[in-house]
Amino acid sequence: MSPPVDTPPASAGPGPTGTSAAYFDVDGTLVGTNLLQPTVYYMLNQARPDLSALRLGRALLGAPAMALAELQDRRLFNELLFSNYRGMSEDRMILLAGDVFEDVIKPRIFHGAKELVAKCKDAGQRVVLVTGSLNQTTEHLARHLGADDCITNRLEFKDGYATGKLLRPVVAGPEKAALMVADARKHGHDLLRCHAYSDSYSDVPMLSVVGHPNCINPDERLARLARAYRWPILDINVPERKSTRPKAAASR
Repeated sequence: MSPPVDTPPASAGPGPTGTSAAYFDVDGTLVGTNLLQPTVYYMLNQARPDLSALRLGRALLGAPAMALAELQDRRLFNELLFSNYRGMSEDRMILLAGDVFEDVIKPRIFHGAKELVAKCKDAGQRVVLVTGSLNQTTEHLARHLGADDCITNRLEFKDGYATGKLLRPVVAGPEKAALMVADARKHGHDLLRCHAYSDSYSDVPMLSVVGHPNCINPDERLARLARAYRWPILDINVPERKSTRPKAAASR
C-alpha cells in the first residue's frame, strides 16, 4: 500500500483492464549520472574555447544558488541549471547529443538496466522514461534501452538559440507524478496495474500513483519507506557474472 501524497489517486487512469506501463526515473535509477554531467559536457564543447570558458565560469558563479535550490526545490534547481544553456544553438545541441550519450551516459548505464527494461516489455508493458534530463540526450538513451517513450524537460528556442528557459511543465518533483497520470490517461493505462521505478525519496509522488512501486538502489530515506510499505528494492548495478562453463562447452 502506498503512503498518502498530494498527487492524483492511482485510480485516476480510466484505461481498460490489462493495459499497463512501466515508468522509470533515469538518473541514479537506470544510469549512474546526474543532470550536471551532460550540462558540463555541453559547456566544455562549444564552437570556440573562449565560449566554453565563459559558460563554465558563469555556471561556477551560480553554483551556490543551485546547491541551495537542490535541497529546497527541485523545480527551481532545474530552472537554474538549464539557464546555463542560454545562447546555445539548437543545431549544436543536436550535434553534441550523440556524443553526450556515448561519452557521458552510455558508460554509466547500470549493468541490469537493459535487461530490466526488456523484462517489462516482455510482460506487455509500455516502457516510459520520466526524467528531468533534456530530450536531446534522453531520446538516445531510450533507443539504446528499447524504451517506448520518454517524458523529459525541453528547452525553449527562439531563432534557433536556447533562451535558457524550460518549456512547461517542468519535469521535477511532484510534477513527475502528475505527468505520469496524464500519460496513463492519454494511453489508456490503468495506473493500478502500472509499475514505477526510482532511486530517490524525492520521487515518492511518482511511486505512489501506481499500483506497483519499485525502488532501485534507493537512498536512505527511500529505503526506509520501502521497507515500511514493503516495496520491492532492486539492485541492477551488479556486474554480469562471467560464465563458469569451459570454453568448449560454451561455444556454439
